[in-house]
Amino acid sequence: MAEYSVVFARSARRELEQLEARVARRIIARIEALASNPRPHGCAKLQGADDLWRIRVGDYRVIYSVDDDGHIVDVVVVRHRGDVYR
Repeated sequence: MAEYSVVFARSARRELEQLEARVARRIIARIEALASNPRPHGCAKLQGADDLWRIRVGDYRVIYSVDDDGHIVDVVVVRHRGDVYR
């Protein structure tokens, strides 16, 4: 399987920058792992959205889309689980 490129929406990057460094490092490690496996065990396809997926990282959720033709993972949202679906 070919490696995927991981890109961040501007809002997702800002959300990561506002997190505590320890939490941000943990989330970034999981996001970087999406490059080799964009649909890891435990990911879920979001209902009501054609191309959005979710992974859990502790109390945080990472919402992203996968472009299999272009081999791109686009991270759209990184938020606390209580705020992510609002």
